[in-house]
Amino acid sequence: MAFVTRQFMRSMSSSSTASASAKKIIVKHVTVIGGGLMGAGIAQVAAATGHTVVLVDQTEDILAKSKKGIEESLRKVAKKKFAENPKAGDEFVEKTLSTIATSTDAASVVHSTDLVVEAIVENLKVKNELFKRLDKFAAEHTIFASNTSSLQITSIANATTRQDRFGGLHFFNPVPVMKLVEVIKTPMTSQKTFESLVDFSKALGKHPVSCKDTPGFIVNRLLVPYLMEAIRLYERGDASKEDIDTAMKLGAGYPMGPFELLDYVGLDTTKFIVDGWHEMDTENPLHQPSPSLNKLVAENKFGKKTGEGFYKYK
Repeated sequence: MAFVTRQFMRSMSSSSTASASAKKIIVKHVTVIGGGLMGAGIAQVAAATGHTVVLVDQTEDILAKSKKGIEESLRKVAKKKFAENPKAGDEFVEKTLSTIATSTDAASVVHSTDLVVEAIVENLKVKNELFKRLDKFAAEHTIFASNTSSLQITSIANATTRQDRFGGLHFFNPVPVMKLVEVIKTPMTSQKTFESLVDFSKALGKHPVSCKDTPGFIVNRLLVPYLMEAIRLYERGDASKEDIDTAMKLGAGYPMGPFELLDYVGLDTTKFIVDGWHEMDTENPLHQPSPSLNKLVAENKFGKKTGEGFYKYK
């Protein structure tokens, strides 16, 4: 009898899970994990487009800083969007802020959310621990998504029991300005989950593009080798970094040269991505480490955010 009961319960569980993955979710409630630039930006655009948002981070101080940054960003948006009606702009800011709650306990707020978007440190172990814990508390219909730019979505999803309700949502910095979102579908991601993530991206006013779970997805897979080749061109003494930047801006029509972009993105971020790819494919010439990049990162010269990278900033 016990065996029959167990089989029945397993059958019910499988049926329930299949039902959850088969349903297309209209995302209304969003939980964003990580109050840094990316997480705060995602929370801002979600709230500004009518979603109820909970922003989660480790301390109240971090969250207070995040909310302050969101308010400043919203006021810039309002000044431009409501130039003829400042009062309407103020109302827009206040209304948007009122839909963003904060918490330091992710497990306590995911029970009623439709979507969890993770935007924390690029560390697989840390992400796995987070999602494994949240998987126990989140509602069955809840979709999990990672904003990772370099890690495999499948490797993150494997820490949960909802691989069918797990995908990638890769936003670009600054989130309120950049229109693109890469929506990543793993072999286990259900079609309904994928469609729900695409619809959510569109609801934010973004332009979603689809990609399989391949290293770097679309943008970074093309961009990072280009940036690394620019560094190698400079390392060989073929051209100065200033001339390389000028050439790509005036010759290719790029808004920023590769060294300007490297400093903007963060040299530590670029190194992390390249090191990860090199570890996966040591023979690929596109993924070979760069001595000058390694040296700058070792000296904590990460670019604009530290005041110095390939260029110095006052």
